Formats: sequence, structure tokens, C-alpha cells
Amino acid sequence: MSQPSTAMTAATLWSPIKKEWFNQNFPHIEFIQDNESQSQRGVLRGLHFQTPPFAQTKLVRVIQGEVLDVAVDLRKDSPTYGQHETIILSAENKKQFLVPKGFAHGFVVLSDTAIFSYKVHNPYAPKNEDGIIWNDADLKIDWKIKGDEVHLSGKDHLLPAFKTLNSPF
Repeated sequence: MSQPSTAMTAATLWSPIKKEWFNQNFPHIEFIQDNESQSQRGVLRGLHFQTPPFAQTKLVRVIQGEVLDVAVDLRKDSPTYGQHETIILSAENKKQFLVPKGFAHGFVVLSDTAIFSYKVHNPYAPKNEDGIIWNDADLKIDWKIKGDEVHLSGKDHLLPAFKTLNSPF
């Protein structure tokens, strides 16, 4: 099992995770809910986060297919503020990605379909929902897909630019 360490403290973990190992390395995280979604190629969700006190840590993975997963550091005092990490998650590579609270999160489906699964440590709180537009000019995220192939939800079309964000983290 790989040791979780990147400059941004987002972590890449291998499946399956043993509960004892996870609790030893991340004792402050207790997941309360599992979620699952199925999407077609080009569906892009994000970049989303919840504000305190309902900020969420997520443990994400792909059960079927392949996605590009993205985490953007929103912690104002972090040396990696405004930087992002990307990782390919797939049923084949069985990687998991730990996205701590204080990060915006998004993914795009690269395969024909994908089943995306994630655990959260805080409940969904619609009044605390926020986000950043997926194609933000300052973030310069390479989504590994052509812009005309991207399919967004109505609310994701309306997300603001990163430079207008007053980060609560």
C-alpha cells in the first residue's frame, strides 16, 4: 500500500484500504455516507466544495470505467493555494483519492460510462454548496477531453471564476 503524501496533502490510496491502517493514518476522518453516480463520457461534475461547518473530506474511486479526478487547494495559508492535483481513477487501476476539506473537487468521465463512488465525512448541505467554474483561466486544468465534449449540469455552468473566490478555508 502506498504512503499518502503529496505537496497538497491530497492522497492517492490503493484498494482495498484496511480500516485499521486508515484509522491510524487519518484518525480525524470518520465517513458517514457513501454515494454513487453513473455518468456518460464527457460528463463533468465540479469544481465543488462545501463551506464550513459542512466542509467535506471525500474518499473517491471508480467502480466501472475511467475518470480524471481533480482537487484544487482552497486553503488560503497553504503554499499550494490555487494549485491542483489530477489523477486517473479507473476500475482497472483501483486507485482511490482522498480529497480533504478545504479543496474543491471535480471529475470528468473519460470512458463511455463510469460508476463513481465516494465517501464523505459530513452531510450534504445545499446552503453551504459552492464551486469554481471547471475551465477557469487561472487554474489551467487539463481535463484530458475536448471542451466541446464536456457536458455540464445547469448549476455547473454558472459557477464563478477562481479569482472571485473568497475562500472560507
